[in-house]
Amino acid sequence: MKILYALQATGNGHISRANEILPILETMANVDVLLSGTQANVGLNHIVKYHRKGLSFVFGKKGGIDYWATLKLMKRKQFINEMNSIPVEDYDFVINDFEPLSAWACNKKNVPCLALSHQFAVIAKHAPLPKKIDPIAWLLLKYYAPCSTGVGFHFEKFDEVIFTPVIRTEIRNAYVRNLGHYTVYLPAYSDKKIIKVLSSFKNVQWQIFSKHAKKAYSEKNCWIRPINNHEFINSLSTSHAVLCGAGFETPAEALYLKKKLLVIPMKGQYEQHCNAAALKKMGVPVLKKLSIKHRDKIKNWIEDETIIPVNFPDSTKEALNKVFEQFFLMHNKIHTTSNNQNTLPALFVREEVAEIA
Repeated sequence: MKILYALQATGNGHISRANEILPILETMANVDVLLSGTQANVGLNHIVKYHRKGLSFVFGKKGGIDYWATLKLMKRKQFINEMNSIPVEDYDFVINDFEPLSAWACNKKNVPCLALSHQFAVIAKHAPLPKKIDPIAWLLLKYYAPCSTGVGFHFEKFDEVIFTPVIRTEIRNAYVRNLGHYTVYLPAYSDKKIIKVLSSFKNVQWQIFSKHAKKAYSEKNCWIRPINNHEFINSLSTSHAVLCGAGFETPAEALYLKKKLLVIPMKGQYEQHCNAAALKKMGVPVLKKLSIKHRDKIKNWIEDETIIPVNFPDSTKEALNKVFEQFFLMHNKIHTTSNNQNTLPALFVREEVAEIA
C-alpha cells in the first residue's frame, strides 16, 4: 500500500507529531511525505518528497488572524498551481495533518483523504468550545484542509476516533525534576511585555523562551533565551510550573510531565480559544491576556499548587490502526460513487477556482 503523509510546518506541533508517527507508519505501508510551509523551529526527521509553500494565515490589524482573508487565499493562482502539482492519484490514500494543498487535491481528484490531526478533534461534535463562537473561524478549521473522516488528537478522549496527545519521545524519556523555576513560552508577546509583567513577581525565577531574542540575556529575575529545542525540553522537564499559550503540544507536554500550568490563548486565534475551553474544563486556569491588571490572577496561580492529573498513554499505533480501519470502510463507498461529480462547498466556488470542482 502506498500512502502520502501530508503535514504543514506552520507550527512545531505538526512536525513533532510526524516524527513520532512516521517511523510507525513506515512499518505499515510505503510512505512519501509532503510538507508545506516553513515556520517551524523543530526539524522533520524524514526525507520530504514534496515541499511546497502552501497556505499561510493572514494576520489582521488587531493582532489576530483575519480568517476571511485567509479563506480567500484559497482562490489564488499559486495555491491552485501547487495543489495541481501534487500527484495524489498515485497513492492509495492520503493521511493529512491539517495540510490544505493535498486535501483540496484529493477533493478534486476523488482520492481518499483522512485526517490525522488536532484540528480534526477541535471541530468534532463533542469537543469543548469557547463561550463566544466565531463562525468564520470555525469554517476555516473545517475547510482549510477538508477531510470527511479521520482521527483526531485532543486533551481528552471524548470519542472513539479521538485520541490523547502524541507525546514526543524526548518528553517521555526526559529526566523529570523540580528545580523551582517557571518555564515561559508566549510567542505572541514581546520580551519587553513579558518581562514587565513577570518581573514584578520577585520570588519567582522565570525562564523565558523567545522567538524575538537573537541571543540569551537576563533582566531582573527573568532569564531570556532564543528558541532551542534541547534547552526548552530541559527547562520544561525541570520546571516547577509552565506558563504558555493555549496551543496543543506545549500544554499537553506540561500536563504529561505533571507540571502546574497556566495558559493564555492568542488573541484572534480561535483554535487556541477552543483549546483553552477544553483545558479550563479539565481545571487548568486560563488567563485572557498577559497584563499587569491580571497580576492578582497570576499571583493566585503561583500560590496554588494544584496539578491537573492526566493519562496520556502512547496510543500512536492504535490511532494509525483506526485510520486504516476507516480507509477500508470507505474504500468500497468511494468506488461506488466515483462517477459522481465531486463538488466543493459553495463557500469556495469563485470564478478563479471554478475549475477545481
